[in-house]
Amino acid sequence: METRREQIYSTAGSLFSRRGYAATSVRDIARELDLQGGSLYAHIASKEDVLWAIVADAADRFFAAARPLAASDAPAAARLRGMIHAHIGVVTGQIERATVFLQEWRFLSPPRREAIAARRDEYEGLFRATIAAGIAAGEFAPTDPKLAATLVLSALNGIPGWYRPDGGLSAEAIADHFADTLINGLARRV
Repeated sequence: METRREQIYSTAGSLFSRRGYAATSVRDIARELDLQGGSLYAHIASKEDVLWAIVADAADRFFAAARPLAASDAPAAARLRGMIHAHIGVVTGQIERATVFLQEWRFLSPPRREAIAARRDEYEGLFRATIAAGIAAGEFAPTDPKLAATLVLSALNGIPGWYRPDGGLSAEAIADHFADTLINGLARRV
């Protein structure tokens, strides 16, 4: 059974995703939960704390999904394929929270924003290192690993803008297509 705090995070995540953090008030969250505005503070300290919890949890989910794949001994192309699938799985598995992580994190206070920016850079580093390993092994054509990682993550992070769970393609089919397209674009031509 979902705890009240988890209900608050789910509701806030949905509202932040649809309306944006700045356009969502604590009263909006309370109203959606059928609570009085003041009673919400019995469960949370501030609206920013809710945003922080959502963003930090999403960051943990992305790392938990991708880090083991990046650290494996598989060829770089196989690791990157797995990481693309993992990233899309996190995005489509909790699309509202992923949207908040990808778009609303900038509303965090400076120390928290810097902490998330560092985690985002570290996460991108997993992709950069995998692509660099693929270049070194001759699997991928010579390119700038940082720009290639930015391209891959930009493509993946655009999914919440158009993905619908009841759409024509499953998350798995989208992941297969994205992985094929992105990895073929990086592949070394012989």
